[in-house]
Amino acid sequence: MSIARFFNRLNRNREIPVDILIVFVVVQVGCIIAALIYPSSFRYLSDANISVMLKAIPVLGIMAIGVGVLMISGEFDLSVGANYTFTAIVMATLVQDGWSAFIAAPVALAIGVVIGLLNALITLRFNIPSFIATLGTMLFWKGMTLLYHGATSLRFRPEPFFTNLMAGSIGLLEAAFIWYLVLTAVFWVLLHHHKLGNHFYAVGGNKQAATAIGINPDRTKTIAFGLAGFCAAFSGILATARVGSILPGQGLGLELQAIAACVIGGLSLTGGRGTVLGVFLGATLMYTIQDVLLLVRAPGFYLDIFVGVLIITAVVFNEMIGQSRK
Repeated sequence: MSIARFFNRLNRNREIPVDILIVFVVVQVGCIIAALIYPSSFRYLSDANISVMLKAIPVLGIMAIGVGVLMISGEFDLSVGANYTFTAIVMATLVQDGWSAFIAAPVALAIGVVIGLLNALITLRFNIPSFIATLGTMLFWKGMTLLYHGATSLRFRPEPFFTNLMAGSIGLLEAAFIWYLVLTAVFWVLLHHHKLGNHFYAVGGNKQAATAIGINPDRTKTIAFGLAGFCAAFSGILATARVGSILPGQGLGLELQAIAACVIGGLSLTGGRGTVLGVFLGATLMYTIQDVLLLVRAPGFYLDIFVGVLIITAVVFNEMIGQSRK
């Protein structure tokens, strides 16, 4: 198989996710219409609700982008939630000790990348399924968080400029959402307009064929693990700056939500297929559903029901698409 033919075949997997885009538009139009008809009881378009959504979506969305890149390359990382918490607590501790947040935050990001690289080392060096390897590291970093700080919450009071940069707003547009858009654009260019993105799709779609044309699968997957760790740490920084504190168990469970957002956004569980736009829409759609349920005062477990049905539907639909393309 020639290199040109190989990557042409991969390009077919990077079309705009029309199906999830249609669902997303339908849901948003329905919410807007309901808000216009029932403005007093369904405050979807209220300034307060929009502000909350634009603050909350990026936390899941940025983590999901990193998880999505890793899924495209054929691997998983269940430790991103623990990574999110541990790196945020390290940052907050350093700030309490007198460090500038502009130094503590990069340190936290570096630790997040190192955690991702350690996951890659364990997974690839010992040929362990990443699902199992990162399940172990998730428990390890959860324990390390308690060992490092304990079970109490930790306040985060950085200099005002850092808070405004990470958690400020310009009118209704939140700084966190701007960061989300910027990172989405960066990863879109990386995945769809850079040779490294081709390598992610190649090793996730057909590792043997990728190796045959000169791609190093282990190096490519190691980079993907590092990016997942970076995004997890960045999500923790944004959330901590917004709330002003961090709890030791705050990020646990986000790893499954991130995987769910990716699956809903059209990523294949077997790797090699998906788009950054799909991840963006999947994460936004998940939070939209949660927001709607909160606005109508539905019990919290309804969210699990809707998301569960959405995930199963997305997996079945993605599998049907994969079979038809074969």
